Amino acid sequence: HVQLMESGGGSVQAGGSLRLSCEISLYIYSSYCMGWFRQAPGKEREAVAAHYTGTATTYVADSVKGRFTISKGDAKNTLNLQMNSLKPEDTAIYYCAAASSGNCKTISLVRYWGQGTQVTVS
Repeated sequence: HVQLMESGGGSVQAGGSLRLSCEISLYIYSSYCMGWFRQAPGKEREAVAAHYTGTATTYVADSVKGRFTISKGDAKNTLNLQMNSLKPEDTAIYYCAAASSGNCKTISLVRYWGQGTQVTVS
């Protein structure tokens, strides 16, 4: 059974858009927060966006602010990341994640990880 499973990655030209979706098992969907991390070659894994379940508020990293939007999907038990105006520096493996505490931006506090989906911007 799926715990967290990303989809929607692929290759896109600079300036283009992609929409990532994360299918999340029901027992994880009520976590304190859920979000997206990414890891580019040679770089540390970093938080890009988070959604806080209790308040329905969101966080978006400065590097993607104004371009990326995190939201719950129309389909139940999904979390989406709409990525517009993509840049080559957005190239990375994107991971869906869920945490039970903290600011949902700290890797060590993540309890559940998806397997990742590759996003390549050229």
